[in-house]
Amino acid sequence: MLGALAWSSVDRLGQQVVQFVIGLILARLLNPTDFGLLGMVSIFSALSYVLVESGFGQALIRKQDANETDYNTIFYFNIFTSLLLYLILFACTPLIATFFVQPKLVIIGRIIFLAILFNAFYLVPFTQLVKVMDFKTVAKVNLISTALSGIFGIAFAFMHLGIWSLVVQQLSYHFFRMVLFHFSIKWRPKWLFSFQVIRDFWKFSVNLLGTSVLNVVFNNLYVLLLSRFYPVKQVGFYSQSNKLSETFNYSFQQILLSSTYTLFTQVQNDNDRLIRIFREVVKKTSIVSFPIMLILIAIANPFIYVLLSAKWLPSVPYFQMLCLASLFTPFYVLNMNALNARGKSKTTFRIEIIKKSLIILSVLCSFSFGIIGLLLGYVLSCSISYLISTYYIKKDIHITIKHQLFDLLPNIFIGSILAVLAFSLSLIITQPLLLLSGQLILVTLVYVMIIKTTQPKLFGQVYGIVGDNVKSVIVSLKKRH
Repeated sequence: MLGALAWSSVDRLGQQVVQFVIGLILARLLNPTDFGLLGMVSIFSALSYVLVESGFGQALIRKQDANETDYNTIFYFNIFTSLLLYLILFACTPLIATFFVQPKLVIIGRIIFLAILFNAFYLVPFTQLVKVMDFKTVAKVNLISTALSGIFGIAFAFMHLGIWSLVVQQLSYHFFRMVLFHFSIKWRPKWLFSFQVIRDFWKFSVNLLGTSVLNVVFNNLYVLLLSRFYPVKQVGFYSQSNKLSETFNYSFQQILLSSTYTLFTQVQNDNDRLIRIFREVVKKTSIVSFPIMLILIAIANPFIYVLLSAKWLPSVPYFQMLCLASLFTPFYVLNMNALNARGKSKTTFRIEIIKKSLIILSVLCSFSFGIIGLLLGYVLSCSISYLISTYYIKKDIHITIKHQLFDLLPNIFIGSILAVLAFSLSLIITQPLLLLSGQLILVTLVYVMIIKTTQPKLFGQVYGIVGDNVKSVIVSLKKRH
């Protein structure tokens, strides 16, 4: 578990750091309108990726005796589905452009949707690596692909090609992943296909597919609404704040999603062990996630000003609302992972239906109050959905809401203290760079002191790991010289 979590963390955090740096450069070189245009077609790309995968990846992981027929069947199914979807989207891009009143979207969509085909070719190799928990290879492929695609995007931005720098970045990312994943494994496709495999997997994967489709639609719901009823620039502000929020929130989700699902499936029939591992992961995750998200809310203004420049300041309140909505998301993901590992995909689909119904209700009630009203409704919907997921966890593996809150509340308190300290500093310092530097130094020092006092064992473990790695780097550098 620790090895999987470690490499999964390297993967997600490494990717987010690289994407973060690339995003900062692109945000300074491009206009909010460019990001707004990309956001308008992103929902169709994201939905296509989910439909191509169709939940069969997790079905392959869950099947302990998956064979060549299984892998090849899903491989060819992915390719066929991706080709079909691309042709449909190619024909529909004029309608998409008309809906958003943006004629440029015709050519933009037809080119960026090629990434759907690249994605289909590497899904099975990726799944095979995850199945054996080889997150080291996955991390290397993802980091290389992210870095190379970012270089291409920045190069196009320096050539003043605007939105095309973002299109090239997206396309090249999936192209590099396709090539590198196939080079990273020994498996090669064979001429094997069985409709029976599709039928057998479909019973499990259909609910996961439904959940994923709902997630994509509702994750992009606000971009869709803003794109239709607000100026493109506002869509850009929202898209950029959402991307910044996801830099941190999405990292936690993907680390937990990729590593804990595989882990939970291995102990799915040992309830006591599953409970013990589940609660330990919740505690360790909350030590990091709550302080980070609450601090980001407190330092949002100087953070965006320093990193993205003054032209992006209108996105500050959107960023704060999205961070608040993401506060319990990692633990919602853990609840859903545990249920799916137990074969309860129908239950997780039901939970997602409830969550999406709450989001629709919040949109209907808050649409007239503007973007901030919409996002406040989203915060409330996400919080209630987490509580609902804990109810189903209680029914299945007997971890009560009381247990989860007992594991989370201490770290919510720590995060709140750090956020208050960071915000208090803004009452004294006004210069953005100086303020942000002071806030980060202050909360880091206080956080380390709190962890050292309240979690001495954990602090000692982390300190030892960091110390050993620093020593090994120093020794390696001395040998080279």
